[in-house]
Amino acid sequence: MSLPKNEKTDYFFKAILSLRDTEECYRFFEDVCTPDEVKELARRMQTAKMLYHNHVYSAVAEETGLSVATISRVSRCLKYGSGGYYTVLERLEKKK
Repeated sequence: MSLPKNEKTDYFFKAILSLRDTEECYRFFEDVCTPDEVKELARRMQTAKMLYHNHVYSAVAEETGLSVATISRVSRCLKYGSGGYYTVLERLEKKK
């Protein structure tokens, strides 16, 4: 399933891209999402990072608290998705 490519979605992504630092991200996402939604997105990103570094599902589940089904979905996105996770993970790895 692809995201809708339209003016509204573009505007939302441009808003995210306009954020200058982590503190601005915290403030924006606090207004846009519930705390649970942000926690879920963060756990999925942590899952992607762990799978990228070849951690096994059981370790990912223990660390993130996510279900095996969600971990499997993230894994499928890493392997067969649009490359979004890899783009971000590789950029973050270079910044280390």
